Amino acid sequence: MLANTYNPLLVVCSLLVAILAAYTALDMAGRIALAEGRTARWWMIGGGCAMGLGIWSMHFVGMLAFNLPIALGYDPAITSLSLLIAVAASMFALWLVCQNTLPMPRLVVGALLMGPAIAGMHYTGMAAMRMRPGIDYDATLVALSVSIAIVASGAALWIAFRLRQRSAGRFLLRAVASLVMGVAIVGMHYTGMAAAHFPAGSICDAARDGANPAWLALVVIVVTLAVIAIALIISVLDLRMEARTAVLAASLAEANKELAYLALHDSLTGLPNRVLLEDRLAQLVRGARHSKRRFTLMFMDLDSFKAVNDALGHHVGDKLLVEVSRRLRAALPSHDTIARVGGDEFVLLSNVEDATAAADVAQALTRAIEAPFEVETHAVHISLSVGIAIYPDNGADQQELLSNADAAMYHAKALGSGSCCFFEPSMQADVYEQMQLAHELRSAVAAGEMVLHYQPKFGAASGEAVGAEALLRWNHPVRGLLSPDHFIPLAEKTGLIVSIGMWVLDESCRQLKLWHCMGRTGWSIAVNLSPLQFVDDGLVKAVQDVLRRHDLPAHCLILEVTETTAMRDVDVSLTVLRQLRHTGVQIAIDDFGTGYSSLVYLKRLPATELKIDRAFVRQLSHGTEDAAIVSAVIALGRTLNLRIVAEGVETHQQRTYLTDVGCDMLQGFLLGRPMSADAFVEALMPCDAALAATHAR
Repeated sequence: MLANTYNPLLVVCSLLVAILAAYTALDMAGRIALAEGRTARWWMIGGGCAMGLGIWSMHFVGMLAFNLPIALGYDPAITSLSLLIAVAASMFALWLVCQNTLPMPRLVVGALLMGPAIAGMHYTGMAAMRMRPGIDYDATLVALSVSIAIVASGAALWIAFRLRQRSAGRFLLRAVASLVMGVAIVGMHYTGMAAAHFPAGSICDAARDGANPAWLALVVIVVTLAVIAIALIISVLDLRMEARTAVLAASLAEANKELAYLALHDSLTGLPNRVLLEDRLAQLVRGARHSKRRFTLMFMDLDSFKAVNDALGHHVGDKLLVEVSRRLRAALPSHDTIARVGGDEFVLLSNVEDATAAADVAQALTRAIEAPFEVETHAVHISLSVGIAIYPDNGADQQELLSNADAAMYHAKALGSGSCCFFEPSMQADVYEQMQLAHELRSAVAAGEMVLHYQPKFGAASGEAVGAEALLRWNHPVRGLLSPDHFIPLAEKTGLIVSIGMWVLDESCRQLKLWHCMGRTGWSIAVNLSPLQFVDDGLVKAVQDVLRRHDLPAHCLILEVTETTAMRDVDVSLTVLRQLRHTGVQIAIDDFGTGYSSLVYLKRLPATELKIDRAFVRQLSHGTEDAAIVSAVIALGRTLNLRIVAEGVETHQQRTYLTDVGCDMLQGFLLGRPMSADAFVEALMPCDAALAATHAR
């Protein structure tokens, strides 16, 4: 037999290549397990090639480490066949470990197929030497090498399946497993090499036309390490991209979750909003209809909230709503749904089935709200009006239940603050009337049903007409002439007040221009601004446009803003009023004395007039508290260089007193009622004649 030796350096290289090949196999298994569809197939092909090349390279480097005292070479075709066997076995292994499960029978079959394939690769590579006479194999060692290949393959498949998922700590486990698998593969190879015996006088036919081992060893090692390194680098880069994608996906999921929450909850109080309420109500109706159960819906509204909001500002009102929502939630079981559906409106869905229990719940809620709230050092007192509807007695679907509970709530408010009211069929007529009126109101301006009446204003000392205040009326085709009390609250609730207010502004200026053309150039017109119109972004431009359109001097237009509206948000009010004053129009503070003005803020308002509210004029007589208030307001106006207008003058005594204490202008039923434009001029003609006669004398 020929004596053989091994190159220690190449033996070590073969071991390192085996360990890297094993790690590549484990990493590829993890990549394929995470991939889907076509991506998974490409990873399997690429991983199988890299892993197969690594195993084959370990085998080939090990053979190159083997030395005989004769010239050696390797047949390229047979050597390539051994490489294909290694790649095919590697792809099979990766496919097997990337299945959803790996039961023991499948693991055994896989090991029995893969082990002989790896051994076949080894012995095919040995055949590439084309020894003559042939290699003499020790049957026992051959069987042992095949057994080692089978056991190593089974262990490798089991480890790869267990470690295919990426998680913390898996890197160290894969490194250890790769070391064990590499040693097993090397052990199989060198056991197979030990089984080979070369008879004396043997010749290697591949030495003449085969590849030269001297440079082939270097090429194989470099190429193999490069392929394995590229595969691992691509895997690492893909892993990093996957990690970044996972972070982005998590951020997107969190953002979507937040958006979904915001879409279904009120941003101020955190309570469910109308969308979520309607969804839960629909589910409750379906469940109750199926199981023949009853449940209660309550519509709630805060009494006096608007006054608090107007007096103390929106920021205080918002904080008050947050505190109200906390109390309501605290007073209810966790499984009940309390939702905010409007500014100060809430809806409760409760599993309570009878009227007595529903009344108890409503009373508990009203008691929870009655206790004073401490909001920014303010002690705020409000109450809760509750309308109650019970399914199915008061409504067979969600819209009917909500509508009927809303109707009951309005009846509760009419009974007084903090009242509760169960729905009754007669209430629906009022709700329908309001809905019908709102529908008709939308087309009233276009249909020409809105009209303006004008109440004259007179100089207190001269008694001469100085202008008028425009007052809106609705000439309803069925109901007749309606005063603002009948439709202005509805217009504000529906938002129509802005477009209606713009029409009033335009029509008032058009009429004033006609009076100017008739020679009444000294007259001015006063127009009331609603709270919604006052905060509308297009107000200033609309005022400028209407003055330009009707060619009116800006000082002839007086815009009246209630004291409450001006004090609602002082900073915003100052900005809007200054912009309006910059156009040249005059500003009147209406209903003065009825709100909660701070003189510190009042003196900053760019107003030109103060209008004393009719409430103080009504009971006016010498020595009364109202007289003292009127005198104080007039003195304040003089100090701030403001004109003082008193409205609601109905008696000669009131007129005389207001004139004596220094009012600049008066208006009221004593001097003239609101009337149409034509009647306005006719009514003032006798006054003009009387004044002319007085001046002539």
